[in-house]
Amino acid sequence: MPDSEAWVPPPGSWASSAARRRNMQAIRSRDTKPEQVIRRLVHANGLRYRVAAKPLPDLRRTADLVFRPAKVAVFIDGCYWHGCPEHYVPPKTNSGYWSDKVARNMARDHDTNSRLKEAGWTVLRFWEHEPPLTCAAAITSTVRRKRGTT
Repeated sequence: MPDSEAWVPPPGSWASSAARRRNMQAIRSRDTKPEQVIRRLVHANGLRYRVAAKPLPDLRRTADLVFRPAKVAVFIDGCYWHGCPEHYVPPKTNSGYWSDKVARNMARDHDTNSRLKEAGWTVLRFWEHEPPLTCAAAITSTVRRKRGTT
């Protein structure tokens, strides 16, 4: 591409380059590998659930797994996007934007937890680096306890 036709981000865009924009657009918001592994394990334990569903109809947020009758919402959070205390590393490029984005995600996570708990839901949050067997065991025991089928 000649210099006169260089890619320019649209006004107000977060993308610092065309390559960065493509990279960021490719990041999944659902059906990530950690989610899929945990879902398979939970399903193998005999539990059925909704995927990427709204626990509350008036809440514009989705949980990764939703057990409606038991009122259990499960979130598998990415270490970067949700500010894992163990693995989050602040970005070197456009750090102001990305650090603010992660801070907003963390605030939204806390707000989601509060709203669901106020509505009588049990919220389970796991980091993507946690062992899938441990996560699946915690989910299974919580759902069975809430259903009264321990």
